[in-house]
Amino acid sequence: MSAPSQKIVRFQGVEVTENWLARRRWSYAMLIYGLLLFFSIIFMGPLLMGALSSLKVDPLESPPRVYFEELRPRNWSAAWTLGSQSSGNPWTGGIRPGATVPFYASYLVPETVLKTGETPKPLSAIIPRLRPGAGAAALGNFVYANDYVQIKDLKVARTEAAKMPDGKPATRVTYEWNIIYPQDAKNVDDPSKPAPFISRTPMTIEAERGYIFESATLDPSRKENPQAKNEEVPYEYPKIQSYVNVSPGFFSYVLRNYFRVFEDVRSQTTGNSLFLQWIFNSFLVVFLKTIVTLIIACLAGYAIARLEFAGKNILFILVLFIMTVPGQVTFISNYLILKNLGLINSVIGLTISGIVVAGQVFFMKQFYETLPREIEEAAKIDGATPFQIFWKIIMPLTTPALGALTIMTAQGAWNEYFWALIVLQSPQDTFTLPIGLNSFNRLYGNAGDQGLILAGAIVSAIPVIVLFAVFQRYFVASAATTGGKE
Repeated sequence: MSAPSQKIVRFQGVEVTENWLARRRWSYAMLIYGLLLFFSIIFMGPLLMGALSSLKVDPLESPPRVYFEELRPRNWSAAWTLGSQSSGNPWTGGIRPGATVPFYASYLVPETVLKTGETPKPLSAIIPRLRPGAGAAALGNFVYANDYVQIKDLKVARTEAAKMPDGKPATRVTYEWNIIYPQDAKNVDDPSKPAPFISRTPMTIEAERGYIFESATLDPSRKENPQAKNEEVPYEYPKIQSYVNVSPGFFSYVLRNYFRVFEDVRSQTTGNSLFLQWIFNSFLVVFLKTIVTLIIACLAGYAIARLEFAGKNILFILVLFIMTVPGQVTFISNYLILKNLGLINSVIGLTISGIVVAGQVFFMKQFYETLPREIEEAAKIDGATPFQIFWKIIMPLTTPALGALTIMTAQGAWNEYFWALIVLQSPQDTFTLPIGLNSFNRLYGNAGDQGLILAGAIVSAIPVIVLFAVFQRYFVASAATTGGKE
C-alpha cells in the first residue's frame, strides 16, 4: 500500500510538510529546554553539590561521588533499626544502659588465603576512645562510649562457598557480635549518678590480611589502611572499617553533620547552642533593618517624588552622591561613633548603623514616579490630606515595590559580613550567622572537618531561598511595573 499523502503548508514562502514543521518546532523546544537545563546546572550545581557533600563523612573524597552510603535506602533501614535497638528512638538514635545491639560483618576470602576446611582467623572489633568531633567539639569533658559500651560474643557465625569479583573461588566468612551497654554500668565521673545516655558510639573492625570486606549491618563510614594487591590477593582493598556511630537512628545518620552544627558548637558561658544563637541574632538584625528601612524608604521616596519643598533637588542629588560612596570609606567614622555610644559587640549597634541605604530611597522614589498623578489629584479634590493620600491610596499600590525592597534589604542584612566582622568581635554569643560560619572555618577547616562547615553554609542559605520563593512574584511585578510610565 502507498504511504498516505502529507498535507503541504507554506512556511516562510516555502512549501513544506506538516510533519517537517512539527519536527522543527520540537527541535527548537528541545534546544531551548537543553539551554535552560545547562544554565540551571551551571548556577545551581555548586549549591546542589555542596548540599550532597554536607551529608558525607568525608566531603573531600576524591573522586567525588553523588551516590554514597548516606543516600542508600538499605542504610536508612539499618540506621532506623540500630537506633531503635540501642535507645528505643529510631529517629535520632544514641545508646542507653541495658541496650544490646546485634551486628555482623561479612568478608570474602580467596582460596589462596583460606583453604577449604581451615578455620577463619578472628576479627578485631573495638569501641575506640574518640572525641565526638574536631574544633570546639574537641574541647571540654565528654562522655566516651569506650567507658561504657562493650563488644561481646564475637564469633564466626557461618562460612559458605562464594566467588570473588573475577569469578575465582572464595569463602564468605560472616562474623557476628553484640554491642552491649550493661544495665548496671557505673558512671565513671560520679558513681552516685546513673550511667549516662551516649549519643555516639564509634566502632572499628579489622580483619586479617587477605580478608576483603563485603558487607555489614551498616556500611562503614570510612575504609582505611588500604592494602596493595599481591600474588595471594590480587585486589586492592581496605583492611580497616570504621564507624562514626553504630547507634545512629535515621536522621542522625542521614543528617549527621546538621545535627553536629547545633550540638557540637556551644557557648562557653551559657552552654547553649551557638549556632541557634547566631541564627536568632541574624533574624533579629534582618527584622529590625527590614522594618525600619521599609518605613523610612517609603516616606523619604514619596517626599522626594511627590512633595514640593525647599532644597528638594539638592536632597535628591545628595542621595545620588551617597549611593556612589562605598561603605568601606565611612566604616572608621561609623565605628568610632558606635564605640563612643558603647554599642560595639552589640547586635543593636550592628542594626542601627547604616540602617537605611540611599539606594533603597532612590528605588522607592523611582517607583512612585511611575504611578499616575491623577489618582492623587482626584483624592485631593475629595478632601484627602497628604498623609491620607499616602497611606490609603499610594501604599496599597506599592506592594510590588515593597516585596522587591523586602528581598533586597533582608538578603543584604542576612549576608552582611564586612561591617558585622568589624562590629562583632567577642563574645561568640553576639555573632551573626556569617561571622559564626567564619569561625567555623577557622575551627574546623584546619582540622579537615569540612562536612560541618558545608552543613552550616547550607542552613544559612535556606532562609534566603525561602524569602525569594515567597516574595518573588512581587519582585517580578515590581520589575514589570517600573519598566515604563503611563
